[in-house]
Amino acid sequence: MKITRMWYLLGLLSLGGVAWSDAQQTTAVEKAVAALEKQWLQSQKTNNPDLIAPLLADKFVYTSSDGKMTGKAVMLADAKATKWTSVEYEDVQIRVFGDTAIATGGFKGKGTDSAGKPIDHHSRYTDTWVKTPDGKWQCVASQDSEIKS
Repeated sequence: MKITRMWYLLGLLSLGGVAWSDAQQTTAVEKAVAALEKQWLQSQKTNNPDLIAPLLADKFVYTSSDGKMTGKAVMLADAKATKWTSVEYEDVQIRVFGDTAIATGGFKGKGTDSAGKPIDHHSRYTDTWVKTPDGKWQCVASQDSEIKS
């Protein structure tokens, strides 16, 4: 009977070790993806889309708040044409599912679009990040929903 209990306790301890290891890994992934989100914000603050270009997968898909879907090239061209005077993220949260991470948050920004028209944008966004075979994280999809005041 004592041997059975010992094996039971050893089994529980090893399961606890696996859960702790997974929690550490999740925390590391959350931090890594949060850093990429900050890099994206920095690209908007400095009006420098070159900072986000390597973060976007070649097959990246963006769905804007008006429902328009575009790819990486159009997204980067729009980023170059848009001039932000102020941007901020709020309530950013990262959820990890193996080699996929979902980042959600709020966005507030003011500036001008490619035609020089003023922008005052407040939205919620969802970014989907995937770990690539070489170990890098890239955003494969982003969606934006405008918050109506």
